[in-house]
Amino acid sequence: MQLHRIRLVNFRQHADTDLAFGPGVTGIIGPNGSGKTTLLEAMAWAIYGVQAARGDKDSVRNLRAKARSSVRVEVEFGLGKHEFRVVRGLHQAELYQDGHVVANANREVTDRLQRALGMTHDEFFNTYFTAQKELAVMASLGKTERAAFLARMLGYEKLDFAQVAVRETRNAAAAELRGLEAGLPDRAVLAEERSQAQRRLEGARTTATEANRKRAAALEALERETPKWKAWEERRDRSRSLEADRAMAALAVQTAVQEIERINKALADALRAKSQLAELADPLAPVGQLKEELGRLEELQRHEAARRAEQAQLTELARAQAELEARLQELASADATLARVEREAATVQSRVRVVEQAIEEERTAWVRDRQDAETKRLQLREQYKEVKEQRDLIAGLGPEGVCPTCKRPLGSEHATVVEVLDRQLEDITINGQFFKQRVEQLETEPASLRAAEAERDRALEAERAVNAQLGALKEQLQERGRAQEFQTAGAARAAEISARLAARPTGYDRERHEVVRAELTRLEPLALEAAVLDAKAKTAESLVQEAEQAEAALTRQERRATELADAIAAQGFSEAQFARAKERYERLTGALRESELEVLEARGALMRAEEVITEVDRRLVEREAREREIAERKVRLRLHNELDRAFSDLRAELNAAMRPEIAELASSFLADLTDGRYDAMDLSEDYRVTILDDGIPKTVISGGEEDLANLVLRLAISQMIAERAGQPLSLLVLDEIFGSLDESRRQHVLGLLRRLGDRFPQVILITHIDQVREGLDRVIRVEYDVTSGSSVVRDDTATLAAGGGGGLDAGVAA
Repeated sequence: MQLHRIRLVNFRQHADTDLAFGPGVTGIIGPNGSGKTTLLEAMAWAIYGVQAARGDKDSVRNLRAKARSSVRVEVEFGLGKHEFRVVRGLHQAELYQDGHVVANANREVTDRLQRALGMTHDEFFNTYFTAQKELAVMASLGKTERAAFLARMLGYEKLDFAQVAVRETRNAAAAELRGLEAGLPDRAVLAEERSQAQRRLEGARTTATEANRKRAAALEALERETPKWKAWEERRDRSRSLEADRAMAALAVQTAVQEIERINKALADALRAKSQLAELADPLAPVGQLKEELGRLEELQRHEAARRAEQAQLTELARAQAELEARLQELASADATLARVEREAATVQSRVRVVEQAIEEERTAWVRDRQDAETKRLQLREQYKEVKEQRDLIAGLGPEGVCPTCKRPLGSEHATVVEVLDRQLEDITINGQFFKQRVEQLETEPASLRAAEAERDRALEAERAVNAQLGALKEQLQERGRAQEFQTAGAARAAEISARLAARPTGYDRERHEVVRAELTRLEPLALEAAVLDAKAKTAESLVQEAEQAEAALTRQERRATELADAIAAQGFSEAQFARAKERYERLTGALRESELEVLEARGALMRAEEVITEVDRRLVEREAREREIAERKVRLRLHNELDRAFSDLRAELNAAMRPEIAELASSFLADLTDGRYDAMDLSEDYRVTILDDGIPKTVISGGEEDLANLVLRLAISQMIAERAGQPLSLLVLDEIFGSLDESRRQHVLGLLRRLGDRFPQVILITHIDQVREGLDRVIRVEYDVTSGSSVVRDDTATLAAGGGGGLDAGVAA
């Protein structure tokens, strides 16, 4: 893992901190509480989420930040062939791999990063991070606790988890096995139950055979009686049908007699009406002539009403024609006005196009000037960076150094080359200031562009006014066309009405109309009475014919009633004989039903006996299956017992092999750290550290030497964890490890870390001790500003001694 950059926004003390990292040894120096360790906490929080931060999710917000302000940490790092960038906030996270988004949710980002690193949160901190408090813990732990601590750091504690899981599974399997054995039914009991069920089955079969025999006998007797019973039912049905027909015939005879009486009465009424109608002939003689005259008068009345309505229409049409003529005179000048306004519109539109073209030219020139200034400013920045790197490189090489361009020693030209490069940097800075001011000047629109836009607004307003006037004139022309159409149509309508008015008849007499209507009203009751009498008189002839037909129908119905009475007597049906036949049939039907019930009961008993046998057989099969399952579970139980013993043996072997491997790796670190004074160290069975001096255990060591021993032990453990995780330990973070070391030991530690660059290419030291800065490749200063309530970070690498360390391609902004 290679850390490139980290940025904190409103994360604890850091309001806005941006750090870039490179290879070599980087020191983060500052007083306690300034926010040094917070930088590493933020890195872990970005990768592993809330589990890596102190407190709850909301406690990481900067106390001076606003309530709704965002909290964000961005970390960029390389891992293998891939580049990663993770951005995490309080509620959302994003992960980029090689420039592409691969996850965008908190849980998903954490899971993907954990899979990529191949380490959990605890494994990550036990590998890449080392703190002084962990060194103290190593020294103070007892034998058992120290072994457990090393097993946890190296991942051997997973064996304990696996063994616990195996034991839990084994205990559960043993409990299930005991339950299966306890619920296993007795084979002898099952055999006795099956024997009893077999005896019940044989008895049920005998009973079913006898019930079937009784049912067959009852069915045979019923089949012999059924035809006789059907014959009696048919005779009864025929007799009842004939009796119903005879009753209907008697009713028809009675109805025919009543119809003859009705016809005779109606015939007498018709003859009396004919006599009365003759008496009303003289009074009703003038009714026909009066009705004809009334019709003529009503027709003349309708024409008179239509004449008055048409005369009113002609008057209204004349008034409308006069209004149309006046409006046409008002609209006569619309054509000339429209032509003049159209010329004005063309002039205004031309003016708008000219102004818009001028605006476009002004804007294009402004944007082009601003882009040119920004481009030149960026080019000067890049040029400054390149010249600065070249100047720093040559200044660091000194007169005896080899020029990176011509590959020759600089010699006496060294100072001249550095001076030339300084002048170039000064010129670039002056030009950069000029273009910076130029960019700031071009941030706002020029006055000429704003004036042109104002002129365009005025032209557009004039164009809208002219367009509104054009619309009104075009509407007037349309109105004139419609008025001319209405005028022509009105003249045609007036001519049509005048023609109908001239063709209508005249001569309506209102008084005569009232006299005729009154006379007809007086004669109307007599006319109604005569109409009724006439209707009755006209029915006389038809009533005579109906009387003859009724007499013939009466004769037919009487003959039909006699025939049906004779047919009923010929059937010879007796209700007593029918009742006896019904009793015999119902007795045989009941016997059959009883025998069928006995058959059903026997079948039920037979099925129950068969079900008992089937159930016993099923339980026997289930017992055999359970016996097989018990045997399989016993095999699995033995397997888990073997696994439990194997895990115990494996843990003992790992613990035995782990001590020599850690001691050998730590010894190589100790030899480098002490310049070969101590070249070996040993770990006792309780993991106590012993320094060997020429192969002899050194029984008394100083506090600083004890810290050195614990430090190299911690470095050995970190490298071993990384190797077992499949990740090269390219990053190492040491947090406040110089607390008990004197100046000499501190420099030895720094020298060791620089010499171990092949093992630890990137080392980050966090310390409050300022004296270690001369042995660093890069110095980052962290201080807490009480006024702003936030940490201030700056790059102090430039203040190192000229030969104190190489520069880094990294920048800091806070």
